[in-house]
Amino acid sequence: MTLSLDADVVSPVPAATVRTRVTVPLRFPDGYATTAEVVTFDGLADGREHLLLGLGDWRGALERSASGGPAPLVRPHSECLTGDVFGSQRCDCGPQLREAAERITDAGGFLLYLRQEGRGIGLYAKLDAYALQDAGLDTYEANRALGRGDDERDYTAAAQMLAAVGADRVRLLSNNPDKAVQLELNGVAVAERVPTGVHLSAANARYLAVKRDSTRHTLDLHALDLPLAG
Repeated sequence: MTLSLDADVVSPVPAATVRTRVTVPLRFPDGYATTAEVVTFDGLADGREHLLLGLGDWRGALERSASGGPAPLVRPHSECLTGDVFGSQRCDCGPQLREAAERITDAGGFLLYLRQEGRGIGLYAKLDAYALQDAGLDTYEANRALGRGDDERDYTAAAQMLAAVGADRVRLLSNNPDKAVQLELNGVAVAERVPTGVHLSAANARYLAVKRDSTRHTLDLHALDLPLAG
């Protein structure tokens, strides 16, 4: 899927600059290993300590894109301490992170690790929202009950990071249409939307179904033999 927006709706963003580059070998709990060039930045719009991980032949991917070939594969991944670190089954964040690392390594591109816990509301508020979900609210209703937005994430910094490494055109690894819209509005062309796998379990089935139904996430949950209620 290719998205296009009129040039007059694209907002220029202030430039960020590369601060540090460091090579970091990565190994996931299942044994998968890869190597990332981890990049930090000065001048990000929200002042947060986001990271860009260059994976696989990302330099070659940029060169191929500049010559009209496939754009680098990119996933903006929002930090999820409970899922990424502790393996929580209430969401699909940890499996998506693991999947993205391998797929981007194979294709060449970038994993953006964005400090946007709980769709931007923070860790404590996210856990407060979990408590409300246990009382019967869905993930978006719980945010509203706390006086927060359904999704408070802003991808301006993500666009700045990509621009700083020369990635003005990407293939977006995400099921979330809002990421594509925001990147386009901030000057990053989304040449293709590439869905992630569906990491469905009994514990996160309702959560994923609500994302599909409320915010048009591209999730084919009926293809898997698990209940969607609960």
